[in-house]
Amino acid sequence: MPIISVDSKKKELIGNFRNEGKAWTKIVNEVLAHDFRSQAIGVGCPFGIYELLTNLGTVIVGTSYDTPEFAVESIKIWLDEFGWKRYPCAKELLILCDAGGSNGFRPRLWKYALYQNICKVYGLSIRICHYPSGASKWNPVEHRLFSFISKNWEGNPLRSYDVMLSLIAGTTTTAGLLVQTILNEKEYQKGIKITDDQMKEININKHSVLPDWNYTISLN
Repeated sequence: MPIISVDSKKKELIGNFRNEGKAWTKIVNEVLAHDFRSQAIGVGCPFGIYELLTNLGTVIVGTSYDTPEFAVESIKIWLDEFGWKRYPCAKELLILCDAGGSNGFRPRLWKYALYQNICKVYGLSIRICHYPSGASKWNPVEHRLFSFISKNWEGNPLRSYDVMLSLIAGTTTTAGLLVQTILNEKEYQKGIKITDDQMKEININKHSVLPDWNYTISLN
């Protein structure tokens, strides 16, 4: 059974702005004095997927809002591009994620999109385990993927999406971490509501331990 740890990293302004940290360079990197949104090319919203069994990372960089729909579609992109090639016989998927944010336990759209876009499409049974509030640092994607990405791009202005993707993909570790990147330019809407009737369509089996944070979504 493939095990993935997922989360979204904070949005980054794309443009000639200062990026915290230090980097060795032969030329002076001159940047704008202020990072106003109006001066940015756009925003980059990295959604990370870390595979615990292979030490491989995938980062989907969105250019729109960080929504539950974006989170689920990022997982779907990972499945289509990489997941099925590595786990062709998979019938279940375990997802480790934080309790809050776009992939939190509260958003109905997170559960509904998982059911509609992954369970029904691929026939997969999905186990979701949320880390409690304040424990996100124990989520593997944070300390095995995002922390090294932050170190790799510190001091380097993210002047374009290509630069951002290149710096993410260039992240490696002595333990053999490799990272793949994909740019997702789809526009996502905020505030999509899921009705009670729509929620009744989902087959959710809550686990006995911390049932709000641990549950399985599968076909009926």
